Amino acid sequence: MRCSFAILRRHSWVALGLLLAGTVSATWAQTGAWPSKPIRIVVAFPPGGLTDAYARLYAEQLTAKLGVPAVVDNKPGAGAIIGIDTVAKAPADGYTLLMTTSGTVWQNRVLYTKLPYNLDKDLVPIAVFPSGPLVAAVPEKLPVTNMKEFIQYAKQNPTAMGTYAPGSYPHMVADQVNRNDGTKIMSVHYRGETPMWVDMVSGQLQIAIGSYQAFAAVQSRGVRPIGVTGPYRSPRLPDVPTLIEQGVDPKLMGLEGGLPLMAPAGTPEPILQALSQIAVDGANTPRAAQLRETFAIPNKPKNLEGTRADWARDVPMWIKLAVDLGIKLD
Repeated sequence: MRCSFAILRRHSWVALGLLLAGTVSATWAQTGAWPSKPIRIVVAFPPGGLTDAYARLYAEQLTAKLGVPAVVDNKPGAGAIIGIDTVAKAPADGYTLLMTTSGTVWQNRVLYTKLPYNLDKDLVPIAVFPSGPLVAAVPEKLPVTNMKEFIQYAKQNPTAMGTYAPGSYPHMVADQVNRNDGTKIMSVHYRGETPMWVDMVSGQLQIAIGSYQAFAAVQSRGVRPIGVTGPYRSPRLPDVPTLIEQGVDPKLMGLEGGLPLMAPAGTPEPILQALSQIAVDGANTPRAAQLRETFAIPNKPKNLEGTRADWARDVPMWIKLAVDLGIKLD
């Protein structure tokens, strides 16, 4: 493998140029360099939901572009720690990648006192797949139509908010509302979105926040949207105001997370560049456009340079919010 990486480094500029021309797979195959065996994408959540959907689409694109199988390996549990740990301890050779939510690799470094890996040192970003505005929704029988009304309801009634993982965006929203408005909303954590929305339909939750597509799957079963997160409205729910428009804490609500694709630290730069470029090129395919339409996502992943710039800008803001809230998950 050391020999392969030496060959890869000597031919890195040539390889990247050929990648852009769409012939990288054949060229690296001739040199005996990466990739020469299947690539595994570890998803830190169960099948179903946006993280899994993006991972499976990207796996198809890797297979088509590189000529080797790319498989998705769902490893949910422990607030995504199991899946992340698998990749953090994997060889830095471009054959094991991670797909997870931004909160699990941004805020978790301060939400947990002790992790089996170092999020500052053990993993590096390749791309961040946008998640679009998330939908805040309640059961239709609840007498509220917006977030302000829900907050007033929560001041007078026991309420539970569903989250798709400990330390996730909905978890932070619940804690922020409790802190700012004196409510006692209880966060109920699930392994992914599907069971969360099922419990919403059955009346076990009073509010949940998640992707548009997962919400839309249960909307006709008695679930009402009362707002969306982020700085702009959902393309599929243009009449539903953002939580910022409703006057809910803009510092948290204005931030936009995503779904990072990551690799073990030390993965050679040409491999990171190649993997990033496939994500960028793949975003322009009809299948990717259909996925974004389904999940109401208007934007696309950036190249490696843009990803690193956004990472350096956004991660400290997310970490500060987690520190300020004082949430601890262990």
